[in-house]
Amino acid sequence: MLSVPRSTTHPSAGGDAPQTHTVRRHHGQAQARPPAKPVRGGTAPRTVPAGGAPPRSARRGGRPHEAPDTAEDFRRLAALPDGAERAVLRDRVISAWLPLSERLAVRFHHRGEAAEDLRQVAAVGLVKAVDRYDPAQGTEFESFAIPTILGEIKRHFRDHLWSLHVPRRVQELRTRVRKARQELMGDIDDNGPSVEAIARHTGMSKEDVVLGSQALYSFTALSLDAEMPGAGNGYSLTESLGITEAGFDLAVDRETVRPHLARLPVREREILYLRFFRDQTHRRIAERLGVSQMYVARTISRACKRIAEQIGAREQPGRRTAART
Repeated sequence: MLSVPRSTTHPSAGGDAPQTHTVRRHHGQAQARPPAKPVRGGTAPRTVPAGGAPPRSARRGGRPHEAPDTAEDFRRLAALPDGAERAVLRDRVISAWLPLSERLAVRFHHRGEAAEDLRQVAAVGLVKAVDRYDPAQGTEFESFAIPTILGEIKRHFRDHLWSLHVPRRVQELRTRVRKARQELMGDIDDNGPSVEAIARHTGMSKEDVVLGSQALYSFTALSLDAEMPGAGNGYSLTESLGITEAGFDLAVDRETVRPHLARLPVREREILYLRFFRDQTHRRIAERLGVSQMYVARTISRACKRIAEQIGAREQPGRRTAART
């Protein structure tokens, strides 16, 4: 049952090149194959795999060997109506090109998004590319699919991963600034390229460079509970935030006025109390005390003027001392 090949070589009739006959022994009988055609021009015969089809790199002038050959499948997809057969063929084409979408997703692994989510988004872009591709246009699917997949990934970053809403123009400026920084980083010191260097490199204005640079760090928001580095155990961001509290000034003013109010006559203190602490109108105060509104207005004006003069006289010596020093 064992077949042992034996080759014998005989000169051809023309004497140009030897002819090879392959002889096999099978059950004691010799079976000879016809001689191969002579090779012309000194070109070696092309090696063909056992499957019968030459490798893709040999057929398409050095195309990447991992790129699947789906040209015929796309032509069938374009001709088939919607149905089970078309769905099966479509799924097979998508599966064949999934490695391409995964390689493109790897480019964005450093952007803060999970690798699995990036692969899913890239796969969505691949599905869109398969559905939109028209083989009649004459372009190869790979040339059509790559920008479609990259566009889907970038759209995902733009629409879903910004913690704060940033206008699209600012996002585009951010992309240009980031690309320029990467291109200039090898020619600039460790501090990175300056605003002027980026502006010259990109042709952008300095204002746009600053705006794009600020957006580089606006991709995610920092939690108010995030621990900040400190001299001791650190502190939260909330503890470092604050505003000017108007209540402090009000407390200072009240304590400043308090002793001067105590020295006013009882009637003047009562009118000031009703006006500024009980927020009553001149009419209400006049009705309550049985006086005219004119009297109430003059009393308030006279009392406030007296207190202001007393406070000014108290602060004036300190001002003169500060001026002399």
